[in-house]
Amino acid sequence: MPADSLRDSAGVLHTPAPAARIVSLVPSITELLFDLGLGARVVGRTGFCVHPEPAVRAVPKVGGTKDVKLEALRALRPTHVVVNVDENEAGAVEAMRRFVPHVVVTHPNVPEDNLALYALMGALFGAEERAGELAAALRNELDPCRQTDWPRERVLYLIWKDPWMTIAADTYIARTLACVGWEVITPPGGWAGAARYPQVDDVVAAANAVERVLLSTEPFLFTEAHAQELRTQVAPPVRLIDAEMTSWYGSRAIPGLAYLRELRRAASAHGA
Repeated sequence: MPADSLRDSAGVLHTPAPAARIVSLVPSITELLFDLGLGARVVGRTGFCVHPEPAVRAVPKVGGTKDVKLEALRALRPTHVVVNVDENEAGAVEAMRRFVPHVVVTHPNVPEDNLALYALMGALFGAEERAGELAAALRNELDPCRQTDWPRERVLYLIWKDPWMTIAADTYIARTLACVGWEVITPPGGWAGAARYPQVDDVVAAANAVERVLLSTEPFLFTEAHAQELRTQVAPPVRLIDAEMTSWYGSRAIPGLAYLRELRRAASAHGA
């Protein structure tokens, strides 16, 4: 196997460990591990690791992505813990390095990065054949995205309310939306603090500066009632969007791209 397939996003080169005891602190990677046929090796997860149901219920929880219970993690005696640069706190990751033999760092930035993620998980944990199948399936979804001449449409993608929050253009979500021609814009002068998930001080003005408003179903659970309320205040169409299909990487990226293509086509066809 190519050596680089075993190198994680922190540049650490790992060795194959088909008998690993794995704790996943990343919901989308927990799902990926099961889809790779490695569910029996997953000995711990966060409370946000909810897929696949019902199999994941049997896996013990070790807190959340941001508040990992280190003693609960230690008690599971993992050989490998899988973390993510955006989702897990750096301090907690450093603390677990003191008792976990192998911490595997991930950081997908664009949908194409899932190909390397599949290769890493497959090579590391002995699931290379299945990883290759997932890679082929992802390419089959990426190709029609690339081959379609999507009309450019500026969007405001909202992830939180009170205060309103959105996403910056350098996020995985924004780059996934770009696969179907939806462009997350930065307002003149930029966002305050240049955060990757910035606060929107004037949501009406921000919404009226784009062609479409998308209300995400996580981390804030926007509902149709929220969408209807916002429609009374802004000019562009407002609709809900399934956040698991835009923000979850791993194997979820495969149906996620298909979902986005259909959503974009339906939105364009109906003008809403």
